[in-house]
Amino acid sequence: MVKKNSETKKEEQKAVREPTGYRGNLRTRLEKEGIGVWSQVRVKKGNALYEGVILPRSQHTTEGYLVLKVDTGYNIGVKITKDTTIEEYGYKEGKYKLPDISVTFKDHLPNVTLLGTGGTVASRLDYRTGAVLPAFTPEELFSAVPELIDICNLTPKKIYSLLSENFKPEFWVKTAEAVMKEFKSGANGVIIGHGTDTMSYTGSALSFMFQNLAAPVVLVGSQRSSDRPSSDGPLNIINASHIAGYADLAEVVLCMHGGTSDSYNLIHRGTRVRKMHSSRRDAFRTISDIPLGVIDANQKVTFLKDDVKRRGDIADTYIDTKIDPKVTILYFYPGMNPDTLDAIIDKKYHGVVFVGTGLGHVNTDMYPALERAQEEEIPICIVVEPLYGFTNLRVYETGRDMLAKGVFEGANMLPSTAYAKMIWTLGHTRDVKEVEKIMTTNIAGEITNKEMNKGYMLMQGVEPGLDELLKKINPNPREHTWPGSNEN
Repeated sequence: MVKKNSETKKEEQKAVREPTGYRGNLRTRLEKEGIGVWSQVRVKKGNALYEGVILPRSQHTTEGYLVLKVDTGYNIGVKITKDTTIEEYGYKEGKYKLPDISVTFKDHLPNVTLLGTGGTVASRLDYRTGAVLPAFTPEELFSAVPELIDICNLTPKKIYSLLSENFKPEFWVKTAEAVMKEFKSGANGVIIGHGTDTMSYTGSALSFMFQNLAAPVVLVGSQRSSDRPSSDGPLNIINASHIAGYADLAEVVLCMHGGTSDSYNLIHRGTRVRKMHSSRRDAFRTISDIPLGVIDANQKVTFLKDDVKRRGDIADTYIDTKIDPKVTILYFYPGMNPDTLDAIIDKKYHGVVFVGTGLGHVNTDMYPALERAQEEEIPICIVVEPLYGFTNLRVYETGRDMLAKGVFEGANMLPSTAYAKMIWTLGHTRDVKEVEKIMTTNIAGEITNKEMNKGYMLMQGVEPGLDELLKKINPNPREHTWPGSNEN
């Protein structure tokens, strides 16, 4: 056998190598020079010199940037211009495999299914190559998050792979069907790995679809990827697994970080939660209420509300997945033209959720379009832009006029919840009066009788230890003396 020399090996590597994810002029240049992902390169740009391994990129990212994994373990992006030189000096192919470990299911542990809907729920970073390694077999999951071995018999299944912004109502139906299949197969609880951006929509939709739910359905995600020390993924999946396996809970909930540290997660009811920050670990908040409960880093669950639905007989659980997706949300803004609503009517939409100002108002210019929707028997539910508080169209003349034109109040439902509920409701009836009756009836905790005392303030991002923080900022506080007071 002829032993291949180093030059032959190098040529073969170049032949099979691809600049995965790179586009445009940069891709053309890399292909011409026989450079691809996992190439070790020196990039010289002006007086700056960068050395590292070329990493694959998403095809949807900005063109012209070369992503390198440098020796420090960090990823950097270098803007490649005409005068930038790229010299290959080696090759380090990434190996997409987590170390295998032996996993044996244990009779004394609860059976939990993890349904993946997109991306990876648990992952590990290969710091040599910068590759994020997906963890989806039991062995991979337990290797990435070994704590899971002693919590439950976790079976991961991927039902589809979607960015959360690409979710559509029909995927809610498929998800509900997949969850129900797992319950029928003996699962004690089900976790749904989901992108965080539209997680609250899915949580709301599933809350309406599950009838007589007798076990937990826990949506979980990660705000920060596994290549960051601040990743929230491991604690989220650990706590979600414990809730699904053990918690005396039978609702659709979201389990995400409650604070910026890894000290606890909050358990949010699926119909009352909203993502309130684009990047913080504690991005999710229960609105106009308090969370159902807290689960700490030691997996101790403390329920905060008295109306938590408890586990029951899974034989009583069934799904009602009839939907009508021909629904839209309109967000009112000053100067909004009524042709926006007219266009929705022209497109034959079957229902509208309007996000109105204050107590739920739109401008008087919208009245003809509202009347037209009423004539076309298109139900319009109004919710409030401030998020906190209730709609009330009986206080001002504008609101009473809107009621006369067929608009009905959505109480204190969140916009995402009202949207999902309208889709579900229209799947059962197109009768406007019946739609209003269902939409204004509390089904899954989406409407509260009143705003809970201090519900506007509690669990809303104020960390414990606020007094100590204020003392550090101002160690010698003094009371404010109002003008005209008698204090000297």
